[in-house]
Amino acid sequence: MVLHQPSSVYTKNYQHYQTLLAQLHQRKRWLGWGRLLVVVGTGLLVYQLYPMLSLQVIAVGLLGIGVFLALVAYDVKNNQRIDANKRLLHINEEELKILGHQFHHRPDGRAFAPTQHHYANDLDLFGTASLYQFINRCHTEQGCQLLADNLLAAIPTTHILDRQAAIAELSMATDWQQRFQMLAQQSTITVATQKRITAWITDTSQPFESGYWQWVLWVYAAFTLGVVGLNLADVLSTALLSIILACCLLFSFYQSKKVQEIYQHLSKMATEISVLEKLLKHIETASFTAAPLKAWQQVLSQNGQASIQINTLKKILQRFDARLNVYLFLLLNTLFLWDVWQTRALNKWKQSNSHQLNAWFALLAEAEVTNTLSILAFNQPSWCLPSISSEYFHFQATALGHPLIHPDKRIDNSFTLDGTGQVVLITGSNMAGKSTFLRSLGVNMVLALMGSKVCATAFTVCNSQLLSSMRVADNLAESTSTFYAELKKLKSIIQLVKERKQVFILLDEILRGTNSLERHTGSRALIKQLIAQQSVAILATHDVALAEEAAHHTGHIANYHFDAQVQNEELFFDYQIKHGVCTNLNATILMRKIGLEID
Repeated sequence: MVLHQPSSVYTKNYQHYQTLLAQLHQRKRWLGWGRLLVVVGTGLLVYQLYPMLSLQVIAVGLLGIGVFLALVAYDVKNNQRIDANKRLLHINEEELKILGHQFHHRPDGRAFAPTQHHYANDLDLFGTASLYQFINRCHTEQGCQLLADNLLAAIPTTHILDRQAAIAELSMATDWQQRFQMLAQQSTITVATQKRITAWITDTSQPFESGYWQWVLWVYAAFTLGVVGLNLADVLSTALLSIILACCLLFSFYQSKKVQEIYQHLSKMATEISVLEKLLKHIETASFTAAPLKAWQQVLSQNGQASIQINTLKKILQRFDARLNVYLFLLLNTLFLWDVWQTRALNKWKQSNSHQLNAWFALLAEAEVTNTLSILAFNQPSWCLPSISSEYFHFQATALGHPLIHPDKRIDNSFTLDGTGQVVLITGSNMAGKSTFLRSLGVNMVLALMGSKVCATAFTVCNSQLLSSMRVADNLAESTSTFYAELKKLKSIIQLVKERKQVFILLDEILRGTNSLERHTGSRALIKQLIAQQSVAILATHDVALAEEAAHHTGHIANYHFDAQVQNEELFFDYQIKHGVCTNLNATILMRKIGLEID
C-alpha cells in the first residue's frame, strides 16, 4: 500500500495560500485606489454639474455614494478572506513544524494536569514535550477540556469504535479539517461563556412575557414616532416634545432595570456565538458518509438547523449590545423600548432551544477532539487504528514505538501479553530502554482507548484501567519523602487490585527509596499479590534476582530484558526487547567512565 506524504500536502497548501494571499493583498490595494478615484471623480462631477440641473447633481452624488459603499463592502469581504487565508497559511506552517517534531512552542495543557493521577505524570501527558502538546488541535476551551479528559480516562468501547470510524473519514478530508480549525481560531469559545448561557437558560424568570406587551410595544412605538412627527410638522412644540420624551426615557429606564440580570448573563458574547454558528454550520454542510458523523448532523438538525438557531441568537445579542453605545441606546430605548423587544425575542428563543444548547456545545467539543485525532491520523500514515478486544487481558503490538520520539531515532518493538494473573519482569542495563518501552506501552494504550491511531503497525488491547508507578517525587509542602510518595502510589494500585478491577499495571524500579534487601522482599510480595488477584503487570527492574520468581510461578511470570553490547569499554544499545534475563549489565563501565577506580 502506497502511503500519502503529509509533508507534501502541507507544503503544497502552504504555497497555495501564499499565492492566494499575495493576490488578495493586491486586490486590497486596487480597492483602496478605487475608493479614492470614486470620491475624487464624484466630487469633480458634482462640481462640474452643480451650476446646472440639481437632479443630475443628486443622481451623480447618490451613484458615487453607492459605488463607494459597494467597494467598501467588497473590501470588508476581501479583508475577511485575507484573515482566513493567513490562518490557513499558519495552520500548514505549524503542521510542517510538528512533522519535524518542533512542537514545544504549542499550548502544553499544563492547566489540565492533575496533582494526583494513576498515570498522567509517568507518561508525560501534559507539559512541555508532552502528548497533549504534540496532538492537540482544539481551540475552544470545551474541546481542550474534553481532550484532556479523554487522555486521563478511557472512553467506552462503543465510543472508541465510533471515533475510529469518524477519524478514518476525516483523516482524508484535509481541507475540512483545516477550515474547521481556521473558524475555531477566530475567537476562543470559553467555558465561562457556556456557563453564562446555561445560567440564563436555567433562570425561570421571563420578564415581559405577558401577552399585553405585544400590543404595548407597537402602541408605544407609534406614540413616540407620532409625537416626533408632529414636532417636525410644527404641530407640537419642542418644549412639549421634550417633556414627553423625558417621560418616555424614564419609563424605558424603569423597564430596563428588569433585564439587567439577563444582560449580565449574555452581554459581550456575540463574537463567540458567531464562531459557534460557523463551526456548527461547517459540520452541518459537510458531505459525510461515516455513521457517527451523520449522527452529528442529525443532532444539529433537530428543531431546525442548529446554526440557524444560533445565528438568530447572535443577531438578538448584537441588538442587545446596543447598550454598549450610550447615545444609540438612549435613542432606541426611548423611542422603541429596545430592551423589551430584545428580551421578548430572547424569551422566545429560550423556549425553542434551551433543551438543545448544551448538547450543541458538547457536540462541538467532540468534533474538535475527533478532528484533532484525525489530523494525527493523517500526519502518521504508518500508524494503525487499534483493535479493541473484549477479553481481559489481551495485548498485542507489532512494531510499537513511542509517538513522541522522532521516527528517525525511534526503535520499535513487538510484544504480546495474554491472560490474567500475568507478571512480566523486564531486566536490563542502564539506559538500555526499559523505561521508554514501558512508556511506549502506556502512551499507546492511552491513545487507543480514546479512539486514536497508535504508533504501531498492528495493535490490539482490551479496555482496561491503566495504572503506573514510574516517576515519583517528594512533596515538601506535605513533608512527603520520595519513598513515602511511592508507597502512597502503590497503595492506590493495590486497592484497585484487591477490588478485582480490570487493570493493566506498569511499574518501573519500585521501592527504590529503601535498601536492596527490603526492595527485593517488597517486590516479591507485590508480584505474588498481583498473581493471586489475577492482575496483569509489567515490572522493569535492575534486581536480576527477581527473575528467579518465574520458577516458583510457572505460567504466571515471563522474563524479558534489554541489554547493551560492549566493545573496547564502549556501550552500544539496540533498544530491542528480548526473551530471558539480562546478563550483561553496564553500571560498572559507566562508573569507570566518570573516574571511579573499580577493581
